[in-house]
Amino acid sequence: MKLLPIRLTDAAIQEIAGIIDRKKIPEGFGLRIGAKGSSCFGTNFIIGFDSVHTEDEIFSVGSFQVFIEKKHFLHLIGMMVDFVEGEAERGFVFSKDNL
Repeated sequence: MKLLPIRLTDAAIQEIAGIIDRKKIPEGFGLRIGAKGSSCFGTNFIIGFDSVHTEDEIFSVGSFQVFIEKKHFLHLIGMMVDFVEGEAERGFVFSKDNL
């Protein structure tokens, strides 16, 4: 079993599984996590549903798969994805994992 280079919190896993169910994400699609360019504010991260590409590493998390392009690993190692829901914000948040 491959270890995911990024940590997904329980809240993130539950929300992703819920989205897959509610939006009826098709079989064969998984969660794509990656990095898209950098700026003076840091790396821009991407998250969404996609089909697998030949350059992807595939990881199983709960009831779904995660796809990460090998070239994005360096930007993702040590990161955490959480799902937050409050009065001021709702969504996925990328941060450095302090574990």
